[in-house]
Amino acid sequence: MQYGLLGEHLPHSHSPKIHSLLGNSQYTLFEKGADEVYDFLKERKFQGINVTIPYKKTVMPLCDVLDGAAIEIGAVNTVVNCNGTLFGCNTDFDGFIFMCNRANIAFKGKKVLILGTGGTSHTAFAAAKKLGAAEIVSVSRKGEINYENVYEKAEDAEIIINTTPVGMYPNIGEKPIELSRFAKLSGVVDVIYNPLRTRLVCEAKSLGIPATGGLTMLVAQAAFADKYFRGVTHSGGEIVNLTNRMHTSVENIVLIGMPGCGKSTAGKIAAKQLGREFFDIDKLIVEREGMQIPDIFEKHGEDYFRNVESEVTKEVSAKGGVVIACGGGTVLREENRISLCQNGKVFYIKRNLENLAKSGRPLSQGVGALEKLYEVRKPIYEGFADVTIDPCKTVEECVARIIGDFKK
Repeated sequence: MQYGLLGEHLPHSHSPKIHSLLGNSQYTLFEKGADEVYDFLKERKFQGINVTIPYKKTVMPLCDVLDGAAIEIGAVNTVVNCNGTLFGCNTDFDGFIFMCNRANIAFKGKKVLILGTGGTSHTAFAAAKKLGAAEIVSVSRKGEINYENVYEKAEDAEIIINTTPVGMYPNIGEKPIELSRFAKLSGVVDVIYNPLRTRLVCEAKSLGIPATGGLTMLVAQAAFADKYFRGVTHSGGEIVNLTNRMHTSVENIVLIGMPGCGKSTAGKIAAKQLGREFFDIDKLIVEREGMQIPDIFEKHGEDYFRNVESEVTKEVSAKGGVVIACGGGTVLREENRISLCQNGKVFYIKRNLENLAKSGRPLSQGVGALEKLYEVRKPIYEGFADVTIDPCKTVEECVARIIGDFKK
């Protein structure tokens, strides 16, 4: 008898790792087409399963008993085989509440906007109601309130919850709504956990609005499901610690800073020490174009180079658990900053200008060129970075600071 996750497409699921860390080594993945779900449940060849999209509603009539939360929400995410009787429940509800409380997003007395109409939207509705929301409004493509008129009909929304797949891997960089048009916004919740921070969450944080992605909910609902599976109760502290471990394992280390500050050297060493892959954006551009960067500038111009840089940045940012060294100007474009922040913790490596290497760096050439670059880029580096690494005496010291802060 096994435990596992039932879904249609599960190639990037974190669930097996989460349950393994919870102590359940028998957890696996059950990828089933819509025509296979009925037989899978009727055969009952499992002890307990979690259920993900698109089957949270599909499995409901196939369960023999449903708990109150599942009935109220209209969706099941956990099914337990109790001596041949299938018991369906919903641990997403408690997981959602745990996530919002951890992110310090308060619902009491506020107007809540829920994007989407799928099974998770019902969970969000029930949870927002439980947390004391004064008004809850749903937004859908063809509903009374839709993505065209929402800015007029719900401009006073205070909390926005995204339950749609917009912004989820591999389509990172997309967002379902424009946050800046909601003047009273005080919290953003996105149930997507891959990437760690969707564009919606990144935008919220750039506006100074408390926001959270869905990883905490994913870990919490798994921990709550484990009580049904194996009778094991996990404390809130355990859930937070496990969430932090999962976050660190999939988060990228992103190094930014002036040309010649040592990003590539430090990145290679950090990657080796952590057992991670290393990606140098400038090197990837050279490999793609078949020529060195000064030659790209000379033959095609800076705009062409920046466009290729954005393509490469988006591709490498979609990876998880790697180390990325950016070019000196990579973070000048907002689209690149959005790509990098979604899965990355950003470290700004400062270095005194007189110690910066200039060879092979076309924008650093000429009298005063480096100083002018620094004046323009310094506020961007400082504003975008999660951590600033002040000038170090050695590259080893720089790497130690990066790894030490990353593991906090």
